[in-house]
Amino acid sequence: MTDHDLPVIDLAPLAAGTQEGLMAVAAEIGHAAREIGFFYVRNHGVDAALIERVFKASHQLFGQPLDAKMALTRDFFRTNRGYVPMKGENLDPSKPSDLKEAFNIGLDLAPDDPRILAGEPFRAVNQWPELPGWKETLLSYFDEVWALGRRLHQAISVDLGIDRNFFENKLDAPMATLRLLHYPPQPASAEAGQIGAGTHTDYGNITILLPDEVGGLEVQRRDCAWLKAPTIEGAFVCNIGDCLMRWTNDVYVSTPHRVVNTSGRERYSIAFFLDPNPDAEVACLPGCVGEGETPKYPAISGADYLKTRLDASYEPVKHARDSNS
Repeated sequence: MTDHDLPVIDLAPLAAGTQEGLMAVAAEIGHAAREIGFFYVRNHGVDAALIERVFKASHQLFGQPLDAKMALTRDFFRTNRGYVPMKGENLDPSKPSDLKEAFNIGLDLAPDDPRILAGEPFRAVNQWPELPGWKETLLSYFDEVWALGRRLHQAISVDLGIDRNFFENKLDAPMATLRLLHYPPQPASAEAGQIGAGTHTDYGNITILLPDEVGGLEVQRRDCAWLKAPTIEGAFVCNIGDCLMRWTNDVYVSTPHRVVNTSGRERYSIAFFLDPNPDAEVACLPGCVGEGETPKYPAISGADYLKTRLDASYEPVKHARDSNS
């Protein structure tokens, strides 16, 4: 690995459906997950035309007037759905708010879905802009990367020595978030320490990121040096999240990263955060703790774990808004 490279994993053997292919991909993902926590995947099976459409949809959304976007912020802090305005998030609470705007959707549920009516944690109705074909594009992409995430978890399971389908019933109704992101050029007048996305780790199991050609993602190595993660055409950037790190008793590592957009250009990216089902028990996996040792973390539900992380990220910004209202 060089100062400018992350592992690039070819998923074609996984798509072939052979045991040998599964084992080969599992070994590569396992190595990356234990060492740097980040890797690219290519030959992932997500349609290139769909990728082009979802980037177009992102440009359409963020190009709308502010009042149209702000109409999509209803009850965001409870639902984690809709629009996040510029400086509306603070991923590194020790620094000024992030120079980005975002839009989130989750599993698409009708208002009368039993999970909505029962108030199940992190279940909410998505908010949609009035743009023709926009909803269909986002939902198609959501389904594609959700399926990719489940395939990656099969390889992860094999690497960890558990049943390849261990995660299937923990990811079949996930608290996943598809997030569109827009970063303006970082101005010279930005507050000290203010960047596109502050240093943070992701909260869920795995993140599947699709950056545009502008770049700006940086990954922190174990020696604290920052490693640039340039865009590779046709590849996703994937990283291990805190929830999977906890599940593996820190065998896998969730690595700090940030976005610094000094390109002078607008930057767009599309992130899919695959969190488990709300009721999934996140507990130390077999083989991830030595004989006679105690797991580092107590068992916790997926919903309770996500709540602790989101509260920490949004509370400083929410408090500032409440104080000014």
